[in-house]
Amino acid sequence: MKTPTQQTLDLVAQTIFDRKGFNILALDVRGLSTMTDYYVIAEGNIDRHVRSIALSVKDALKGKGLKLINMEGDVDGDWVVVDYGDFVLHLLVPEMREKYALEELWKEGKIIDLKIELEQVRKGKECPRSAS
Repeated sequence: MKTPTQQTLDLVAQTIFDRKGFNILALDVRGLSTMTDYYVIAEGNIDRHVRSIALSVKDALKGKGLKLINMEGDVDGDWVVVDYGDFVLHLLVPEMREKYALEELWKEGKIIDLKIELEQVRKGKECPRSAS
């Protein structure tokens, strides 16, 4: 598999966002980790939500021709790891994310700017303005 492009990481983030996932973070860990080049970490509200997000990401990437290497934790759902080789997605419930603080393991990693579009923008609608 090719090194994931910004477009692939953006697709993962967009899919998570569209499924109401939150606290999405992508880290470039090339040179810091021998396991992968990028980690994407995000949260879902409860175990079923986390599993649903993981399946949505899997489907979105399959549609782009990317093949899943392995998925762990999808039975319990409080922490699902989705491995695509060059990047690994960690989806957790908030309690697990706080407990394991994965960001701290790779704190020297470079944060990747992710492009996430709001649904109204993608549908050609303007976003409501906040009252000033």
